[in-house]
Amino acid sequence: MFILKNSSSISQIARLRSPKFRQTGSNCTLSFWYYSYGQSVGAAELQLLVDGLKQPTVLWRTYYSEGNQWLKAVIQLGRLPHPFQFSLDKISLGVYDGISAIDDIRFENCALPPPALNCEGLNHFWCRETKACIDSLLVCDLVDDCGDGSDEDNCNPDLQCDFENGLCNWEQSVKDDFDWIRIHGPTPTVNTGPLKDHTTGTAGGHYLYMESSEPRQFQDQAILLSPLFNPSGNGTCVFRFHYHMFGKQVYKLSVFQRTVSNSLGWLLWYKFGNQENRWIRQTLYISSTKPFQILVKGTVGDGFTGDIGLDDMSFLGCTLYNGNLPTVSTTTSGTSVPATSPKNNCTEKEFVCRASGRCIQMTQKCDFRPDCSDKSDESDCVMEVCDFEDKTQCGWHQPALEQMSGSDSIQTTNIFKWKLGRGANLYPEQEQHSPLTDHTTCTEEGWYLFADSSNGEFGHTADIATPVISLTGPRCKIIFWNHMNGSTIGSLEVLCKTSNRTSKLWTQSGSQGPQWNRAEVFLGIRSNFQVIFRAKRGVSYMGDVAVDDITFEDCSPLLISGKPCTSEEFTCANKYCIPKNNLCDFVNDCADNSDESPTI
Repeated sequence: MFILKNSSSISQIARLRSPKFRQTGSNCTLSFWYYSYGQSVGAAELQLLVDGLKQPTVLWRTYYSEGNQWLKAVIQLGRLPHPFQFSLDKISLGVYDGISAIDDIRFENCALPPPALNCEGLNHFWCRETKACIDSLLVCDLVDDCGDGSDEDNCNPDLQCDFENGLCNWEQSVKDDFDWIRIHGPTPTVNTGPLKDHTTGTAGGHYLYMESSEPRQFQDQAILLSPLFNPSGNGTCVFRFHYHMFGKQVYKLSVFQRTVSNSLGWLLWYKFGNQENRWIRQTLYISSTKPFQILVKGTVGDGFTGDIGLDDMSFLGCTLYNGNLPTVSTTTSGTSVPATSPKNNCTEKEFVCRASGRCIQMTQKCDFRPDCSDKSDESDCVMEVCDFEDKTQCGWHQPALEQMSGSDSIQTTNIFKWKLGRGANLYPEQEQHSPLTDHTTCTEEGWYLFADSSNGEFGHTADIATPVISLTGPRCKIIFWNHMNGSTIGSLEVLCKTSNRTSKLWTQSGSQGPQWNRAEVFLGIRSNFQVIFRAKRGVSYMGDVAVDDITFEDCSPLLISGKPCTSEEFTCANKYCIPKNNLCDFVNDCADNSDESPTI
């Protein structure tokens, strides 16, 4: 179907209506290919028209010519229980000169689950009227997966929130930078944020979102606090939520668990970057021997196209705690750690948790997953996220300087090496070849790490390395921001060192301009290795290499949960569970390549 016309009539609309559909299942998606090309081709949008609702819901938009090519649009519809149809509108304001076309319209996974003759096992729920057999994790999650609503009957409203009538029993933190906003319809900024909520799938439904436009700045945080819960057994409490992370400058969404009120707690889950224009379901298993609280933290990225959405948050198998969490006057971890190891029966090949004396495998030390209750197994390791604002190097160290520790202090002072710096401390002549502002705060007061070229000679190198990292997961990567400006800038390399073998993973040389540039290096599954930043000095002092905001993303190794994989997961040959979205994506997510097998 196409429009081909040259016209100058004002405000023309070409409208294409679909047949009327009765309903859809919870995993329904619509896809089509479109062509929008021409000097004044104009805008087009796809609207959802639901019986009984006056307000249409915009599902998709294109504003201008997108080149001489066919492009694919994928739209998440989700569960729509009432009759509906689509309207594809092509709008011409003044002059229309171009070609607009649509082809290959496809609906996928739109049927309700089929009826089953039986539905046995603790992991399943048998729908009352439709007789479908669904995963028990779909019960009381604010989504009608059965098609008759029976999976959402007799649910505790205190354990659910769809934000249709406020925040329920969730609260905004007073110790963050700004608040989550309750909204319906699209967010104010185009090309970021949801167009509709997840509960109703329409513009009339409400959700929470984090606004990334001014006056927000990079790494501003908005934190949402759950009600308090009683201690739960091993994975008996389950937290389900839907998140939306769409936009070129989306940064990070994190979930924490805490047992004291004056601590952020420990990290349960996080996601970085643009995840496309869709709501994504996440399920977290929670264990705690003490009363606890969940914190959901959104972090602002580098610009205004970084809105993040939340909707349909629910708990299963959890009970509310009628009391308050204690406060602890101690270190940032919220746990006092004894200076010496307690009595234990650990072997030389095991690590002793400092607070409890528990023995864990040495391979669990420095693997980006705290296995000790006091997180002591990750305390002498490289930090997962480092912005240098606390004036430390976050576990990074310089082997060459350590070897010279007994040498003459003048010798170590004048060598080419890495050190902390900030724009406020620059000499006037340094401003042409060193960062005036850091990347984290974008101010002269913010700190970064740089290799000082005022020392050393042409070709000298400076290495800064992590402690040994015991094990990483299949999607592990390091993300960092670098600043390389100056007439005689040298080079920056990222290396991987295993035993006595060192390999180059990334390199960049020469001046890259007076701005911070993002870099991403894939690590994948590795064991007993170090990451090294190596700066090489240019022919003169007119060029300092700097790095900031170093992040190890998705680096914790795979973990066998001891439970069967859910319907949303794939069971690897080695019994690991991975999201089904990770199948056949050319990445060895299972660590045994079974997710990339041609026989799947």
